[in-house]
Amino acid sequence: DAPLPLTGLPRALHAFVVGYEPISEAISLRDGDPARFLLEPVTAAAVEYADGWVLLDGGFNLDVVRSPELRARHLNYDSYTPVVPPGDPLRDAVARAGLRWSDLACCAISHAHLDHTGAVPTLPPEVPVLVQRREWAWVEGGAGHREVVLPGDLVDAAARVRLVDGDAPLAPGLTALATHGHT
Repeated sequence: DAPLPLTGLPRALHAFVVGYEPISEAISLRDGDPARFLLEPVTAAAVEYADGWVLLDGGFNLDVVRSPELRARHLNYDSYTPVVPPGDPLRDAVARAGLRWSDLACCAISHAHLDHTGAVPTLPPEVPVLVQRREWAWVEGGAGHREVVLPGDLVDAAARVRLVDGDAPLAPGLTALATHGHT
């Protein structure tokens, strides 16, 4: 049984680009040039139902990206510089899709890297956050700067984190797939 109180099949999938990351080509492509960088999109998505929607990932924590002090503390390695458009790209994309935050049923996080967890601190407190049990254990076990994680994005939301084990149905027509290995 799916844990989310959504009915029927999804009506729409809304894909959002919420920022960009300059990533070494050697990380993204086999035999890529380590001196060449690609500007890769950071994405999130919304799965819309008649009676609510699910946010899949949440981009960057804008408070960290836009604060010189926090940025220096958390993002100062290997020339890493997240790029985000003005405003709040996730909230702006959600508004353009015609979705209301009051209808958000949950946020599902694919993995704990900082380009996926940033929206969690800004979500309404009643919105559950779904995380794979292995990812949660990894973050709680001390993942941080070296692993490209902002642990507080998830740990500070611990009271509303719901753990998922492997492949699991979330709502009709929406299934979490375990894709261990990226983190």
